[in-house]
Amino acid sequence: MSRAPILPEIVRQHAEMAAFLWTVYDRHLLYPDENPDMDELRVARLLARLEAHLDGLRVAEEDGKRIALERYQEFPESGELFVVRMLSTDNPPNLHELDPVRTRAYLLDTLARARSTIGPAGKL
Repeated sequence: MSRAPILPEIVRQHAEMAAFLWTVYDRHLLYPDENPDMDELRVARLLARLEAHLDGLRVAEEDGKRIALERYQEFPESGELFVVRMLSTDNPPNLHELDPVRTRAYLLDTLARARSTIGPAGKL
């Protein structure tokens, strides 16, 4: 059976939504009282949606990785980096198993190091 064609715009949407949902989740962890409507059920739904978007990228295989990397290169932020890292392993951790403090620290450190190598006007 042949593989279904990849629809780049749909895959791009998966990458963007996964990055956005990670950012929402991480902000909730940092400021849990900021949104009183974000109860355990809504957090669980958010994580399920995040996992579904990551799965959409995984189904696209190398195209999913490429598009996620393109999104990160265009918008080098923690959500985009999170998506790239989650796609970079054959055995990604379950989102519930991630240590959010360590994950956030890794993302921020990696972004800081990447930004320190870029000079004025984005030149290396």
